[in-house]
Amino acid sequence: MENQPLLVESFKIIGKDYENGGEASSKIKSILKKLGISPEIIKKVSICAYESEMNIVIYAFEGEITLNVYRDRIKVVAKDIGPGIEDLELAMKEGYSTAPPEAIELGFGAGMGLPNIKNNSDRMKIETEIGKGTILTFEVDLNEKR
Repeated sequence: MENQPLLVESFKIIGKDYENGGEASSKIKSILKKLGISPEIIKKVSICAYESEMNIVIYAFEGEITLNVYRDRIKVVAKDIGPGIEDLELAMKEGYSTAPPEAIELGFGAGMGLPNIKNNSDRMKIETEIGKGTILTFEVDLNEKR
């Protein structure tokens, strides 16, 4: 399944930069529209990319989101330098959040990020190391033949 991507685009994300949170996922959405990807696929990828991006903004010092477009799927890798996820099983539960007060005051950190990514992707993998950071990878299959 791992062939060469047709397109690769990366976006730097700065932790605690709430003002610009969501910019990378908006750019990803634009790229996918220009490529003629179906609206259903764009919606799934956009939700997952946004949640991934905001997790970096809320929890990490910095990170990077990389969009990989293949003939048969879209793969996004969100890699951060941050605290890591202490209890991954708990973090996957809807409503569970360790968001700091400033994130909650701004309306973020409702504990739906990881569950939303899982529900809107075809595959999701999380690698995390306490004190180092997290790598979240998700894929959405393309239904149409390109």
